[in-house]
This record gives sequence, structure tokens and C-alpha cells, in this order.
Amino acid sequence: MGGIAAEGICLIFFKQKTAYEIEQATQVARRMVCEWGMSGLGPLAYGKNQQEIFLGRDLATQRDFSEDTAIKIDQEVKRFATTAYTRAKDVLTTHKEALSRIADALLVREVLDANEVNLLIEGKPLPELVRPEPPEPEQPEAAPQVVKPKPSPGMPPHERPQPA
Repeated sequence: MGGIAAEGICLIFFKQKTAYEIEQATQVARRMVCEWGMSGLGPLAYGKNQQEIFLGRDLATQRDFSEDTAIKIDQEVKRFATTAYTRAKDVLTTHKEALSRIADALLVREVLDANEVNLLIEGKPLPELVRPEPPEPEQPEAAPQVVKPKPSPGMPPHERPQPA
């Protein structure tokens, strides 16, 4: 949810990738509730996965719970997703200057390691970017000289020796 929150803080519009991130976050929240028992509904698994996958179909989930439980599951999933979004937005708003420094550094360097990110969060400057010097262009070699054989002393100039 951090990417979505960052776009909401820094940009006026959301990108297409945002829809994918929302879908992924919703899937994780649903698994937390239905498979891993990480919600107020207790340490229970809801929904049984069918192992047979038919051509053209995804893995199906058998619903083995009531409509009331389905509503509670949806409420828990929504709570997880909105809590994560709110927390990410609060953290990024609180540290907006660090977010801006990291974004600017990424535009210049493209990649940052953990130490560089920590320096930026602390407000310290990054060390100079050391770029390898481009190799010097190779000097074109002089064209090889063609050496013509000189005729041997006992042979007339217009005759050629027989090939071997």
C-alpha cells in the first residue's frame, strides 16, 4: 500500500499499476483472514480450495461458511486494507522530505543501496557518484603492408613459378 499512498501524496492522479497493487493487497488481506486466521474472527480457515483445476479455470474455492460470516470476512479484509493504506499514508506524510530526497536520488542514480537510503533518511548528502571512465577509443591500426614476393634471380620476370 506504500506505493499507492506515495502516489496519492506526490501525484494528482493514480497510475494503472495502482489497480494491480490494490488487487495484490486485497488478496493478501483475504488470505490473512481466510487462510491464516489472522483476524478477529479467530484462528480459523474459511473456504476450502479445490485441487482439481480444469482447463481454462483457476483454482476454485468452495464456500463452507454462512452469508453472515462472508460479510464479516469482507469487513475484516476491508479493515486490513484501509488500515495498511492509512498507516502507509501517515508514515509517508510524516517523512515527506525523506521521500522527496529518495525520489530525487533515484532519478540521478537509478539504484540505491541500504546505506544510501539511510543517509537520505537522516538528511545527509550522498557520496559523489563515481562513474567509470569510458574506455578510450582504440587507435585504428595501420593497414598491414602487402609484401610481394620478389622473383628469384634465375627466373625471367614474365614467368611465374608452378604452384606446389
